[in-house]
Amino acid sequence: MLGRADRPKGILKTNGYSGKVIPFVQDSSYYGQKGSYYHRKNKLTKALLFLKKAIEIEPDNAHHHFNLACLLSKTSQLKEANRIFKHIVGNMEPDMTECYFLMAINYGLMEDLHKTKQYLRKYLQITTEGEIAEEARELLLTMEEEGNESADFTEQDQEAMELALSSLSDAQLKERFRDKSLRIALQWGLYQGSDLLKERIIRFYGSMRDSSAAAYLKEYVINPWIKERLRQIAILELKNRLPGERCRIFSDGRIIEVDLPNYLLSTPVWRDKWQGVLNLALENMRKSPYYGEEFFEDIKAIWIDYINHAYPHMPQIGKIEAWAAGLEYCLARFHFLSLTQKDLAGNYGVSPASVSRIYKLINRELKIEQKAYRNMLSFLAHHERERS
Repeated sequence: MLGRADRPKGILKTNGYSGKVIPFVQDSSYYGQKGSYYHRKNKLTKALLFLKKAIEIEPDNAHHHFNLACLLSKTSQLKEANRIFKHIVGNMEPDMTECYFLMAINYGLMEDLHKTKQYLRKYLQITTEGEIAEEARELLLTMEEEGNESADFTEQDQEAMELALSSLSDAQLKERFRDKSLRIALQWGLYQGSDLLKERIIRFYGSMRDSSAAAYLKEYVINPWIKERLRQIAILELKNRLPGERCRIFSDGRIIEVDLPNYLLSTPVWRDKWQGVLNLALENMRKSPYYGEEFFEDIKAIWIDYINHAYPHMPQIGKIEAWAAGLEYCLARFHFLSLTQKDLAGNYGVSPASVSRIYKLINRELKIEQKAYRNMLSFLAHHERERS
């Protein structure tokens, strides 16, 4: 009999021929189809194994190489993906010109903007018509415009913008949004600033009832070189801002049009251990006099935000007690609570060193210390406005 579809036994028995078998042919097409199937299901490790097997059987098939390069791009193995794309157009199938476009996208993700422009131009020299050509022209034009507008901005400008977004009220920001120089500064920060600054600007645009703010978000979500987490935040703001509309976004190597109300935001498949960490932290917090109801929502937000940042390279969770303690310490640091790593280690029955290790992992992704400091600045600025 046949085994599971992804583990064929290799033979098919028949009733008509006693003692005989018919070979179950596993050619390159079979492995290529299985690789594509698992790619669509987002089971990337299995997809990679099947595509490599397809290439092993039929090394001259350019389409297998192309599918492998696309998969490597999706798993952030950008240099190897570009090596394969270059091999395809250089040695196998010169007519697969979309390789140049995808190489440009990967170079953009690696922040090599010179090569990004080079391969966009190379693609447009060969392919002048079609949907991808239009996308290439749009991207090239956007890059050149952004380059001209952001040339004079410095690290000091970023710090000033972060302070303004932290200290000014929404009403003050919306009033100043009429100033062209602020709009240019926000656009620079959206593409060149820190992740924290980008997120603040995205959420500010989402709060605006202004057509130009919505237009900036629409431009942002079609850009291939932004982090997927930030793209998803921008799409969420558009869903809230423009219910009932359609929008173009960049997804899986191309620009597509989606129906915003029905578009499902990308989230990792939730795992039992992730929930176990959160449940244990919440259980311990309920025994503590430190926390009001708002803290329970905050720790959930920190944990979900961390998973979305780290995914798909989420560290393996061994002892959930250590992770729960580290997560609660993040909350304590975020709110300047007088809980120590030693206190939490005792509560959870783990070592202070393990609490420190987990805290550093989460802080590295979320910049808890920076956010806490900026929240304090925002609070002090608001308090000062109230006093005056």
